Amino acid sequence: MANSGEIVTYGELDRRSNQIAHLLRDSGIQRGDHIAIMMKNCAEFLQVAQGALRAGVIFTPISTHLKQDETAYIITNCKAKLFIASASLAEVATAAAAAAGGLGRCLSVGGEIAGFEPLEAHWEQVPATPIGDEFLGAPMLYSSGTTGKPKGVYWRPHAESIHADHPMAGSVGAFFGFGVDTVYLSPAPLYHAAPLHYNLMVLGLGGTSIIMEHFDPVQSLALIERYKATHSQWVPIMFVRMLKLTEAERNRFDLSSMKCAIHAAAPCPIDVKEAMINWWGPVIVEYYSGSEGNGFTIIDSANWLTHKGSVGQAIIGQPRILGENGEVLGPGEVGDVYFADSRPFEYFDEPEKTREAFNEQGWSTMGDVGYLDEEGFLYLTDRKNFTIITGGVNVYPAEIEGLLITHDKVADVAVFGVPHPEFGEEVVAVVQPMQWDDATEETAEELSLWMRERLSGVKVPRRIDFLQELPRMDNGKLYKRHLQDAYRAAL
Repeated sequence: MANSGEIVTYGELDRRSNQIAHLLRDSGIQRGDHIAIMMKNCAEFLQVAQGALRAGVIFTPISTHLKQDETAYIITNCKAKLFIASASLAEVATAAAAAAGGLGRCLSVGGEIAGFEPLEAHWEQVPATPIGDEFLGAPMLYSSGTTGKPKGVYWRPHAESIHADHPMAGSVGAFFGFGVDTVYLSPAPLYHAAPLHYNLMVLGLGGTSIIMEHFDPVQSLALIERYKATHSQWVPIMFVRMLKLTEAERNRFDLSSMKCAIHAAAPCPIDVKEAMINWWGPVIVEYYSGSEGNGFTIIDSANWLTHKGSVGQAIIGQPRILGENGEVLGPGEVGDVYFADSRPFEYFDEPEKTREAFNEQGWSTMGDVGYLDEEGFLYLTDRKNFTIITGGVNVYPAEIEGLLITHDKVADVAVFGVPHPEFGEEVVAVVQPMQWDDATEETAEELSLWMRERLSGVKVPRRIDFLQELPRMDNGKLYKRHLQDAYRAAL
C-alpha cells in the first residue's frame, strides 16, 4: 500500500483469502451466490476478492462515489447475500444496506459501522486452511451508468480450479509482459475493471502490486522511482495531471524502470499522448475494451506513432463497423463498433438489455462509434449516446475535448449537445479552469478564438461555461449525462 507502506506477502494473502472463504461459507454463502463490496483501496480489498474467487462466489465491487439509492440498487440488482463496506463510507453503507433487499449479513473494514460486524473480529475465529469445496468464482462489475442505470456485466466462471490462469493471461497479460518480475503500480480504484483484473492477473502470475490509496501525480512518479515499477495503468486525465506539473517536478524522478505504461478507459488526446511518449519513451501502450470484455484492441507506441489516434488492432474479437441499417461499412466509414467471434457475456438479470447489445449475426457492441483503416486499426470517434447532430452534421465531443484539454488554462472539460430550435442541437463546453480566476467571459472568448484556428466552425462550441470541478469518476470517465441533463432541464 503506497501511503501506509503496509505489505501483504503471498503467504498472508493465502491465509486471509482462506479465512474469507470460510467466513463466506459460515454466512451461508455457497458456490454461485453473490456478494457486494464497497471498499476504499486497502489491503483487505484484494483479500476479500481472492477469498470470493476461491469460494466460487460472484463478487460485485461498488464505486465508493455512489449515493445510497445507487448503492442500494446495485446491492439489490446483483442479489447480494452479504455486503462488506469500508468504515469511512458508513453513512452511505448503512442507508444502502437498510434499503436493499436480500442481505443476510453486513461486515465493515477499517473500523466500525453501526449494525455491521467488523471483519477484523472474525480473523481468529475461522481457519486459515482451504475450504473443502473450493471452486473458481468471478467478479461481476457494473457499467458506470454514465448513460443510464448501471448494468451488471456477468462472465460465468471460466474454469473450476482456483489455480486456473486469469482468462486474459495468455493474450492481454502476455502482450503487456506480466510475469513474476512485474512490479505493477496501480493508481486507480480497485472497484474498476482494469485495476481489479490486472492486479488479479499480476498476483496470479507471481508479480508485485503497488496499490495507491488514491491518485496523486507527484506521488505516482515518486513510487515508480522508489519501487522501480516496471508496469503501470493509467487513464488519460492522469497523463494530463502529470504533464501539467512543473518541468522541475516532472524531471525530478528516475522513471527508467518503466517497461509498459498501460492506458485506456477514455479517449486520449493526440497531443497528450505524444507528450507522454516524448517524456517516458516508447513504453506507452493503449487498449480499448470494456467491462463486457467482448472485444479487445491494443496498440504500442511504435504502431501508434504511425497510426495516431488509433486504439489498435484486435487481439480478442473481430471489429466490424456497422451503418444505420446494420450494413458492414468499409475502411474510413464511421459507424457503430461491433465485435464478431468474441467472448459471450450477459447483463445480469437483464435479458432485454443483453439482447440489445447483440445483432442478428451474434456480434456485440459496447455502444461506441468509430472506423477501421485499411490495415484493420480501429479509431474511436465517441460514444453513440454523445454524438451531437447540429445542422445535420455529426459532431463528436471527444475530438473537441481532446483539443481543449491541451490549452494551458484548461484543467478539465466536457463537451455535449443541448437542443437548439434552428440547428437541432448546439455544442456546449463546460470547462474546469486551471485557476478559478480565469473563469471569465474573456477566457471563454480566448478559448473560442483559439479553437476556431484549429477546428471547423461547426465543431466550435457556441457556449463555453465554467465549473470549479467536473463530475469525473476515478476511472477517467465523466458523468457527462448529469451535466447534459442539468442543461436540458434549464432550457
